[in-house]
Amino acid sequence: MQAGRSATATATATFDAAAWRPPSESELPPVGDSMGVSIRRGLAIITHTPDSLPAYAPGHISCTNCHMNGGRSTESATLAGSHARFPKYLERAGAVITLADRVNYCFTRSLAGSRLPVDSREMHDILSYLAWLSRGAPVGEGMKLAGASGLPPMPDLEGDTVRGKSVYAAKCASCHQPNGAGNVALTPAIPALWGAKSFSVGASMARRSKATSFIWHNMPLGLGKTLTQQEAADVAAYVTSQPRPDSPGKEHDWPMGGTPKDVPYATTAHAAYMPPRLLPRRNPQSALVPAPLPAARPR
Repeated sequence: MQAGRSATATATATFDAAAWRPPSESELPPVGDSMGVSIRRGLAIITHTPDSLPAYAPGHISCTNCHMNGGRSTESATLAGSHARFPKYLERAGAVITLADRVNYCFTRSLAGSRLPVDSREMHDILSYLAWLSRGAPVGEGMKLAGASGLPPMPDLEGDTVRGKSVYAAKCASCHQPNGAGNVALTPAIPALWGAKSFSVGASMARRSKATSFIWHNMPLGLGKTLTQQEAADVAAYVTSQPRPDSPGKEHDWPMGGTPKDVPYATTAHAAYMPPRLLPRRNPQSALVPAPLPAARPR
């Protein structure tokens, strides 16, 4: 036991977070290797989520539409190093959650779908891919990696939906369609930005600040940072104002308080900020992730 602790301490002490890079697809294990098969299937699931798991992701959006470049991009909520960041405390849940819980929050909120059984082959494959993508990052050191805290912060700009509609028509509608429905016939598929097939109001992307950061850093696809930051804020305001699926149980978010000001639904001591029209979910119970036990308040 002492030797194991010493090895972990040595790995942590010598870990260079600034120099660490996630493995590339060229480094995937051989196809005939059992672990390689699982890792490759996990990558396929997050890349083509509605095709791989239509019962759990019925919309027009895949994991890698937000977690770009197979989850490697540090400017689009990187998945690299995630295996070394969990379990962790999530303020929105008010509890310590596992990586499987976090995956299911993505399925139920960002994909507006249903939770995956934690003991399913599909969940194991996704977690295998995330573990491989975190190769070389010591457990507990994941938060030191570039992009580990999520989308990069942006100036606090007030978006305008009227200006945003104009910018959207000029710069976004050719791919995402004037009605925001996306285009699944293209490769890669273009995700829906609003409507029944898009992300739910409980997704991080439904917050104007998060959408602004993602849009400015990454959109139009391949032309990130060509919009002004104000244009990104305006498009974010327009997109997040549109109808989208409800998020069952959202009123219980941030149970310890501290709800961010731009959360578009009401929680304890927080009034909904610029809420969009909500669309009912077909099976609300399947969109609930069992709440972990809340963390005890420090004394």
